[in-house]
Amino acid sequence: MYSIVDHEKIQKTKEQIKEVYLMDKRPWVVGYSGGKDSTVVVQLVFQALSELSREQLHKKVYVISSDTRVETPLIISSIENTLNLIQKRAWELNLPIECHKVRPEIDKSFWAYLIGKGYPPPRQKFRWCTDRLKIDPVNQFILDRVSEYGEVIMVLGVRNNESSTRDQVLRTHSVEGKVLMKHSTLPNAYVYAPIRHFTLDDVWDYLLDDAYPSPWGGNNYALRDLYDSSNAECPLMVDKEIKESAGSCGNSRFGCWVCTVVAKDKALIGFIESGHEWLEPLLIFRNNLAKYREMRELRQKQRMKGQVYLTHVSVEDIEGNLSDYDQVPESELGKYLAEKKIDLTNVEELNLLVIDKEGKYKQLGLGPFTLKAREMILRELLETQKKVQELKGDPDFELITIEELKTIRRYWRSDGDFEDRVPKIYEEIVGEKVDWEIDDHPVLNEEQAALLRRLCDEMNVSDSLMKQLIRTEQNYYSLKFKKGILQEIDQILNQEWLHL
Repeated sequence: MYSIVDHEKIQKTKEQIKEVYLMDKRPWVVGYSGGKDSTVVVQLVFQALSELSREQLHKKVYVISSDTRVETPLIISSIENTLNLIQKRAWELNLPIECHKVRPEIDKSFWAYLIGKGYPPPRQKFRWCTDRLKIDPVNQFILDRVSEYGEVIMVLGVRNNESSTRDQVLRTHSVEGKVLMKHSTLPNAYVYAPIRHFTLDDVWDYLLDDAYPSPWGGNNYALRDLYDSSNAECPLMVDKEIKESAGSCGNSRFGCWVCTVVAKDKALIGFIESGHEWLEPLLIFRNNLAKYREMRELRQKQRMKGQVYLTHVSVEDIEGNLSDYDQVPESELGKYLAEKKIDLTNVEELNLLVIDKEGKYKQLGLGPFTLKAREMILRELLETQKKVQELKGDPDFELITIEELKTIRRYWRSDGDFEDRVPKIYEEIVGEKVDWEIDDHPVLNEEQAALLRRLCDEMNVSDSLMKQLIRTEQNYYSLKFKKGILQEIDQILNQEWLHL
């Protein structure tokens, strides 16, 4: 094919990579997201190392990729295939390259937080997922290498002119005349951006030119086809300062299929329209998640630790007639909730307007999903998994793992799920039995739980409060020394909603 590649720029970049590699003993951690920029970086690093002598290959190069556990299936499959090819070819050439895939811990996975703890789906101003799913696992890998070697160098596929915010971050941490930048948050970690001065055209010209084939036998034309369907990639995140500049991975990037930060997931839609119809149930589920986030009846009316907050609401935004709502002065809110026996963790319909001192209307702010809502979402997720297995013809395809389900079960039981519903839901929908641990049985059976609810109602005591207290006592029951139980009970009894 006709080449328009800037060969001089490619050669200079490769020579610089060699110089930076040889100048010290600090190991490299190369970020690979599966997209165009990171592919260019890994390819150039691989080629540069291949041109060094055996004696010069004196330190490790770790190629790492982040798997959030909710990556778009097509993308994670492509990444895994590429990492396998890179590792195999590196072994054949005796290059000091190790490929690793980092993941969030099971109890910090997307489903553990959303279905287990009830976190609402992320939005632009509450992107709780990025730190937990992407930044933290990568940073932990880097810190482990720092602990082992003292210092490390992160090699990233960031470029100038990608965004004004990212340019500012790059300028802030750059030192004139130096190719390495100090990492903004990680001690003893430095950043090297070998393609910083590449343009978008430079990237694609290099990847698609026959003069620079993939050194591990990959297919860069297949990568371009992914872009034709999904528009761009979700970068590997290692810096909280860059997080905001990266925007949403669901807008014009392929990343997590559950991303609800934007209104439409163009990437997932693109994949479906390009012939991958088996992804359609994922898109439907993702769109439903975005709807559920806005449904007040599915959300607790207090924060996770019992704090109650109020948000202003205009008359225009109030659904129905004002006469349909109870209107209560802010100073009498606690009395109203007590008299009505309203449990803010479970109440669904709550036609209540709170009037502040200035006569303006407020509503109770929203917290996590209720247990009932989480059960509904889990059922829908398992049904979606079942549909995709049928459409794809792959009975082993998973959207959620058994380990995550066990974590969700533990979180639910801490929130008062004495009926132990996770195993029942799984067996009902999937039709399989799982070893849920014999000694991990419900505190109360269904009959006892119903009796507890009735007694709480008669004594005007919160059902959810009693469940928290019983669960705390049960957690300490078998311990010889019960240090900490009084503090936990004190925290439960001092939740803000109890003292309004």
